Amino acid sequence: MMWLPLLPTLILTAGALGLLLAGAFRRPGSATGMAWGALAIAALGIGATGALAIWEPIEGIYGMVLWDRSAFWLSLTILIGTGIAILLSRHYLVDQGIERGEYYVFLLLAAAGMLLMAVAADLLIVFLALEWLSFPLYVLAGFARPRVESEEAALKYFLLGAFASAFLVFGIALIFAGTGRTNLNELAAWLRRPDSGAQPLVWVGGAMLLVALGFKVAAVPFHLWTPDVYEGAPTPVTGFMAAATKTAAVAALIRVFLMGLGPVTDLWAGPVALMAAVTMLVGNGVALVQSNFKRMMAYSSIAHAGYLLMGLLGDPSLALPGVMFYLLAYTIATLGAFAVAVGMSGPEGEDQSFSAYAGVARGSPGMGTAMALFMLSLIGVPPTAGFFAKLVLFAAAWQAGWIALVILGIITTVISAYFYLRMVVAMWMSPGEPVRLPKSYPWVRVSVALAGVGTLLLGILWLMFSALSL
Repeated sequence: MMWLPLLPTLILTAGALGLLLAGAFRRPGSATGMAWGALAIAALGIGATGALAIWEPIEGIYGMVLWDRSAFWLSLTILIGTGIAILLSRHYLVDQGIERGEYYVFLLLAAAGMLLMAVAADLLIVFLALEWLSFPLYVLAGFARPRVESEEAALKYFLLGAFASAFLVFGIALIFAGTGRTNLNELAAWLRRPDSGAQPLVWVGGAMLLVALGFKVAAVPFHLWTPDVYEGAPTPVTGFMAAATKTAAVAALIRVFLMGLGPVTDLWAGPVALMAAVTMLVGNGVALVQSNFKRMMAYSSIAHAGYLLMGLLGDPSLALPGVMFYLLAYTIATLGAFAVAVGMSGPEGEDQSFSAYAGVARGSPGMGTAMALFMLSLIGVPPTAGFFAKLVLFAAAWQAGWIALVILGIITTVISAYFYLRMVVAMWMSPGEPVRLPKSYPWVRVSVALAGVGTLLLGILWLMFSALSL
């Protein structure tokens, strides 16, 4: 029972090490077997996550990890994102001449670190999980070496990531110095004591944790690394970072601020609200002027971080389910959009400018329809999953009294419609001859189909559930 909450993490870790060992004995050439193996390991992780769903909340390793409802949904979202990222990577790596078996090992190890973050119940586990997921991502960001943009992305991500880790460690040290606790449940109990008093060390430590986790979630003003890293990293890695890494970062925010620092919400709610407001404004505002799909999606990711931060301020009974659903809907739509982007790449390279997408929908109607669906979900248009996800987050924040923040969220959502629909207009309405995707890869088309069905199905299921609950 002590290790049960870590079952999905252990499966992915053992699977990654097994793949690494198998890769040492495989013949030089195609890494197809490694891709299939990674996909099977991710599926096994999803199965283990589903099996654990029947258990009551379980504590493990002396209370340092916790399996609960949040851990289930966060783990499921991370594993779904990992599976789609593996599907996207197979043909992309071959086309770009960077097919190396260790790619799938790093992808699984990064996902294992994210799964550890989802069950973290101690600040030390939060730090361990953050470093565990970060180092494979640094390598994956630069996996397209010797392409200069990829190497630059890895270097920027590593340097700024190390800086953020220093803030996290210092923040943990200050909180421990002020309370003598690192366990999040014990920290919350200590802060509820009537004689605990105001602790300046807790204030400063909490602020440092917000800086570190703000970097990982790509919130303003800790977002500057995002556009360059997203543009320079291989496209499947960019999609994986935009979806799964954000889920892990939000998991850390939930654990640290709602679970550990929940009794002192008044201390951090104001700064988080300000960060959410500025993040929504900057993310959506700067995305308006982008002419590159990957940079546009980078600023889109920043904007969605603002919506998620707003969700954390709401009534937990409504906000937490809303955040979980939002992350799942965002993950599927984002990876679906990047699946279409992967379909645009070929052996000659990839052009992610909006002009390169002109006429693609008329040459490949299925891909054009799917991209339109994903863009509508990211805007929040019914009946897509994105609409219901934003609706729940806005409702939770409104009930908690953050009315001005909700109004700002609605305004920025309307603004976002412009740059998301630019892609749809470019694909469907641009003049010129119809353009077909460079190649029709089954793995890419399966990814697009799964994401498209998931985006619609989640929206329909949420609508049915809401109707039955009335």
